[in-house]
Amino acid sequence: MIKDLLKDAESHMQKSINALTEDLLTIRTGRANPGLVEKLHVEYYGSPTPLQQLASISVPEPRQLMIKPFDKTTLKAIEKAIMASDLGLTPNNDGLVIRLNLPVLTEDRRRDLVKHVHHRLEEARVALRNIRRDAMKDVKDFEAEKMISEDDRIRGEEELQKLTDRMMTEIERIGRNKEQEIMEV
Repeated sequence: MIKDLLKDAESHMQKSINALTEDLLTIRTGRANPGLVEKLHVEYYGSPTPLQQLASISVPEPRQLMIKPFDKTTLKAIEKAIMASDLGLTPNNDGLVIRLNLPVLTEDRRRDLVKHVHHRLEEARVALRNIRRDAMKDVKDFEAEKMISEDDRIRGEEELQKLTDRMMTEIERIGRNKEQEIMEV
């Protein structure tokens, strides 16, 4: 019973970490990364569609993204979506592909991005704590309903804490890596 609860909690925590990782991909670093624009929604036949479904995104140079639409008629819509986004990038359209040149980040902008990363990391930590709290409540409910003994409850709580600590360490590692990536000149 506790093993199932721990597996469920681990699954939820892993999903939170995966969401954090995907979220951090959208934060700009000094290098071009397709993850920066993949999830950008483009108005396509009246419905918002992720850019990765409309075009191939490549990195021809370290500071440049090249977006090649599968359908040439979507060029204007993709360009409009990039301009409307908060990326701060100006698309260069040559009729076949869109090129995005990433300017060098200033020191102040890098510090702002690191603060933003820390904010996202804290949100992920809160999500993990909420998952732990719910699982702890379930363990205590199991004991109250006489489904498990007091010793099982204590063991379950200890295992849950170890799992949470392991996941928190993973979040810290992801955060350190992203911070290094941003501060790299």
